[in-house]
Amino acid sequence: RMPNSLLKLPRVLLSHKHRALFILILMLVSFAYLMYWRITEDSYGSGLYNLPAEFSCAHSVPFSLPNAGEPPPSRGNVFFVETSEQTNPGYLFSCSVESAARAHPGTSVVVLMKGLAKGNASLPKHWAFSLLSCFPNVEIRPLDLPALFSGTPLKKWYLWPLRRWEPYFLPVLSDACRIVLMWKFGGIYLDTDFIVLRNLQNLTNSLGIQSEDELNGAFLSFKPKHKFMELCMKDFVKNYNGWIWGHQGPYLLTRVFKKWCPIRTIQSMSCKGVRALAPEAVYPIPWQDWKKLFEATSASELHKLLKNTYAVHIWNQMSHRTRLEIPSHALLARLYSQFCPATYAKMKQD
Repeated sequence: RMPNSLLKLPRVLLSHKHRALFILILMLVSFAYLMYWRITEDSYGSGLYNLPAEFSCAHSVPFSLPNAGEPPPSRGNVFFVETSEQTNPGYLFSCSVESAARAHPGTSVVVLMKGLAKGNASLPKHWAFSLLSCFPNVEIRPLDLPALFSGTPLKKWYLWPLRRWEPYFLPVLSDACRIVLMWKFGGIYLDTDFIVLRNLQNLTNSLGIQSEDELNGAFLSFKPKHKFMELCMKDFVKNYNGWIWGHQGPYLLTRVFKKWCPIRTIQSMSCKGVRALAPEAVYPIPWQDWKKLFEATSASELHKLLKNTYAVHIWNQMSHRTRLEIPSHALLARLYSQFCPATYAKMKQD
């Protein structure tokens, strides 16, 4: 038996023809709108993040691993760290990892991301993860911070409940991760705004000079349990100040190196087995001149600039809002095209 409300519906519709017609049209439009977005979302989820044909792994990864019978001596992993919750990498992130993977074909390139849920076997659907999965030496893993800091002087520092309210917590957290990674595991650490030009494994126990009398930790290369990294961890806690930008990063490395030697002024040098690399090694473009990355450069100028360079730091903190024309003769565009061609092809497509 039909409810009374349904029996009365025809009378209501007849007595309020215009109002009913308006409601009906509104309902149909809403339904069509919802169905449109549902179809769009389904196609977005199923197809947008799939690698386009030109990114098929066979074509976008033209490098070979060493012969199985002749494995190279292990010198540790290459590490990248993402301390934010983001899981949607951009072009520069992809280029950093791709260029490192190409320059170190016999080495694991480990990308640690805080935003990845532990225990989840599949990565988020994103073109960068699809592209990087083409490289057999790239591993993308969750960043387990309590486990990383366990057994180090930074454990108590990290567990302090009010730590996350500090103004520079994320960059400071990144500073903490890199020195602990180097102390625990050794290998190479790189920020995700580097483009790697050649193999970095000959630069053991070294870090780069970014400007006059100042070191930077965007690149680090150390053997595990190295005394210099141990001193960096101790200084991190003893002289901690999360309210000054760079105090736990470049300033920390600079003051520890000056005590390590001991010296008053840092220059390109080797001291007690630790090397301070000249700026052209990994910081050929000073941070003050970051706009040069977006200026046109000739092939001869590029060759001259990169003659003694292992990697180029892009200074994403300053440069991330600057538009880069693809293709173009800009220095950064040339670096993309030469050292991360798969990422560059994606940029051109977009």
